[in-house]
Amino acid sequence: MTPKSSALIAIIAVLVSPPKVLADPVFEPRPIAEHIYNGGWEHFVGGGIAAFDCNDDGLPELYAAGGGNPAQLFLNTSQTAGDLTFDATTPDALALTGVIGAYPVDIDSDGLLDLAVLRVGENKLLRGTGDCAFTHFETLNVDGDDSWSTAFSATWEAGERLPTLAIGNYVDRNDPDGPFEACDSNVLLRPAGDAYAPAIELEPGFCALSMLFSDWGRHGRADLRVSNDRHYYVRGGEEQMWAMDATPRLYGANDGWNSHQLWGMGIASRDLDGDGLSEVYLTSMGDQRLQRLEAGNETPTFMDAPFDAGATAHRPYTGGDGRPSTGWHAVFGDVQNDGFADLFVAKGNVEQMPDSAMDDPNNLLLGTADSTFQEAGLEAGIATMHRSRGAVLMDLNADGLQDLAVVNRRAPLELYQNVTPNAGNWLQIDLLQPDINRFAVGAFVEVRSDDRLWTQEVTIGGGHAGGTAGALHFGLDDLETVEVRVIWPDGSQSGWQTHPVNQRIAMERH
Repeated sequence: MTPKSSALIAIIAVLVSPPKVLADPVFEPRPIAEHIYNGGWEHFVGGGIAAFDCNDDGLPELYAAGGGNPAQLFLNTSQTAGDLTFDATTPDALALTGVIGAYPVDIDSDGLLDLAVLRVGENKLLRGTGDCAFTHFETLNVDGDDSWSTAFSATWEAGERLPTLAIGNYVDRNDPDGPFEACDSNVLLRPAGDAYAPAIELEPGFCALSMLFSDWGRHGRADLRVSNDRHYYVRGGEEQMWAMDATPRLYGANDGWNSHQLWGMGIASRDLDGDGLSEVYLTSMGDQRLQRLEAGNETPTFMDAPFDAGATAHRPYTGGDGRPSTGWHAVFGDVQNDGFADLFVAKGNVEQMPDSAMDDPNNLLLGTADSTFQEAGLEAGIATMHRSRGAVLMDLNADGLQDLAVVNRRAPLELYQNVTPNAGNWLQIDLLQPDINRFAVGAFVEVRSDDRLWTQEVTIGGGHAGGTAGALHFGLDDLETVEVRVIWPDGSQSGWQTHPVNQRIAMERH
């Protein structure tokens, strides 16, 4: 344990008063139309799922990759605070095969969410036209090639009407010497007015499986973190972060960047210790990495949290298979609303990797007051033994509890309703600003009480092959009111506003 880590845990333990005793989280399975992610070796990875409201009824739909099967859109027909129900109703524009995953993003800033669909083959940028209908963007100059795309992120750079898009590509399937040490280049699409300039190749590429634009140091600019799969880059590669200068460049040792090599598959980020800076969670084969900035916000110097933090989730906790785990999608949430960030990790063997666990249950790691995590997957009812891939942890029926959907390889999609009794209070916050970047990607939302500060950044990307768009969720234990402010993407700040809990509010920039 580093001196900083020891001091951090001690400070949190002293300053944070223990929450009231809440019941353990409980999830119950709910029926949903059969959907299976399958296909050949190109679909050993992927299997993402996106959650976003495409018919403006306040409830998010689900769009699940199918690989060799068609992708499907599930319309949310749940009653508020009722049982979760979804109808499989997929428009032709979304019924695509070869889909790895998808991310919602309002590309044209019209207030309607669009979809970036990653595929084995040509990717699709699909324009939302309302009522869950989609069409192709005709004028953006983004026609794709035949790459195998497995990662995505987006942000708005200063002065631009369109978002900057990053696309991560996996193995170059046309390399006759592949697949090992045959990683394809990643690409960056920067705007040129109302369309996109020719793609910028981000080289070297090391078989990206997750990307995330994030303002890691609160400096006013999002840089691009890339998590790479050592299984195919084999040697010479590492985790990456690109500084979004006029000409993008990789951070290196001279910048304070530490070299980390892993079988990288997913990224999640959240401020866990109340300092306003996000910790980063990386999934992998063998163990998962929780990383913290070691030098405040001065340099991108990320170091692994100590093993005692309980975040490695390196072997199955039930089922009897003692081989190392394989992590995919990771996402932070607060499933009990106790005010401490929890972490869901989707697990599953790549296919038949003999050195990795076959019975590899998904994790539900509960955050605690001393900044450590405790496993609760089995007791919560989410310890599936399928080969899980992508996931959504989000309030799907507007009852203030975060529900769960999980895509599995060669097994049906699973839907779980959070029915935790005696959960804490909560607040959900939507952001809206006029004209450009309507949903304020790149903003930070701060929520405070007398002795706590919660911070969340609005991002697009991360996870494994899928993401969400919608209200930010804050669990607040037994607080009855909190103060909220927004640091908008251009750095301007709203004033602190007091809000009662247990509601969804919209904070609009005028």
